[in-house]
Amino acid sequence: MKLVAFTAAERAALGRIDDEGHVRDLSSVLGNRTLLDVIDDWENLRPVIDTAAGLPAVVSPRLLAPIPQPRRNLFAVGKNYRDHIAEFGRSGYDQPERPGALPTVPVVFSKLPSTVIGPYEDIDPHPAVTSELDYEAELAVIIGRGGRGIHRDQAMDHVWGYTIINDVTARDLQRDHQQWLLGKSLDTFAPMGPWAVTADEVGDPTRLVVSSTVNGEPRQKASVADLIFDIPELISTISAGITLHSGDIIATGTPAGVGLGFSPPRFLTPGDVVECAITALGTLRNTVSTQPKDSP
Repeated sequence: MKLVAFTAAERAALGRIDDEGHVRDLSSVLGNRTLLDVIDDWENLRPVIDTAAGLPAVVSPRLLAPIPQPRRNLFAVGKNYRDHIAEFGRSGYDQPERPGALPTVPVVFSKLPSTVIGPYEDIDPHPAVTSELDYEAELAVIIGRGGRGIHRDQAMDHVWGYTIINDVTARDLQRDHQQWLLGKSLDTFAPMGPWAVTADEVGDPTRLVVSSTVNGEPRQKASVADLIFDIPELISTISAGITLHSGDIIATGTPAGVGLGFSPPRFLTPGDVVECAITALGTLRNTVSTQPKDSP
């Protein structure tokens, strides 16, 4: 099942993508519930959605992020593909004492909720703050049933579904501050969507392929099976001492091919169009704004 948040005729609502790719308005059966509300009560609401018939098609919907207003910071994972670690090590942005070293445990950081934007919204380049804007296509896991101390053998039972995130990054801030929160958490730095797909429809996530293009040029492509730390390991590690809640989002890491991996680096500039795609999950298409909010 594919669920999408949208606006149409100045009204926000939740919809379902049908087999032809049309958005079907779920307001008649869900009222004004958001995807977070639906995930919270999934056991009761899924049958309602499954059996709903005759739902109206939405004319000219504007798609939002599936979870436009996350309750908490997004969890994210760095250095989780070997080839990306190698390019990061060569770039001069890695830790100087151990460039290119494989992590022995997951590298987890967070992105603020204010980073989230829709699948076709513009990315603010923040020229007053950064001159090294980069992209990172990632599979994002949406937690369904929360918990703490989740064992990896039960971890997939806690997954509600999946979506795509572009983990936009200010590389100079990431390097200069020697931590990743600032460089990863500028406003608009987490395009998300275009919809959320339930775990049962996706099936085995390791069969998914993550890719990206910039202005139509292929940049990234790798299988989720190539993750160093797989989804069960990430859920187990994060939940060891942090209680996960329904609707929490974990971005699992990005493959090689990001801008800093080129020599010289190929950072994003205003007008660039970044597309991030994952098998069966759709495509994000975001343009770097030519009218940044912090410009004079």
